[in-house]
Amino acid sequence: MIQKRRGHRHSTDDLLTGWYAAENAPRASRILDLGAGIGSVGLLALWRSPGATLTSIEAQEISFDLLKRNVELNALGARVRTIHGDLRDFQQDDGAYDLVTGSPPYFDPKSGIIPKSSQKAHARFELRGDVRDYCAAAKRAMTQGGRFVFCFPSAQRERAHQAIQQGCLHLLRSRDVIPRAGIPPLFTLFACANTSDETAPIVEPPYVVRDEAGAVTEEHNRSRATFGMF
Repeated sequence: MIQKRRGHRHSTDDLLTGWYAAENAPRASRILDLGAGIGSVGLLALWRSPGATLTSIEAQEISFDLLKRNVELNALGARVRTIHGDLRDFQQDDGAYDLVTGSPPYFDPKSGIIPKSSQKAHARFELRGDVRDYCAAAKRAMTQGGRFVFCFPSAQRERAHQAIQQGCLHLLRSRDVIPRAGIPPLFTLFACANTSDETAPIVEPPYVVRDEAGAVTEEHNRSRATFGMF
């Protein structure tokens, strides 16, 4: 995976969003990755779905260039379509998707100092829409009964819940991710369905990446192993 040394980089949230997507849609055949960045989440989900195809949409120019290069370097041109554009304008035109993934930005541009790096700025700040736009785009693109899996900061969990509700999606389950045992969760994984089901969502036990001593947990090792990372 090619990435800029000082730009937006592949990280644990990408890995676990791709993992959670594959766990919640194990038979996905058509995958859409919204705001794909350099391609991490979508390509990870594709790894776990050998017969699937992937559409990745990314608006930020530097990230889109890296996305294309990552697709080429992994010889996935026949299975991956890349679109340089804004997810809010995306119109699904070739059949609906049974799995949609995303890692929405989470800071209001007025709430802090926007990084000089365009990559970092668009990954963190809501310069081209917010989590509500991701939910709306997923709803438009999904099959009936399809899945939308995304991550969002745990401290802003209520915003994610509101976006899911406003997008007419049904929250199936969620799971907090704790980077190291003993500290609060950093982000939460959400799995939604394009259904009118009104059953209560399942809140899964927290996912702990490292124990109190800083060692990687067995669960995290097992998750990495599903992508061939040993």
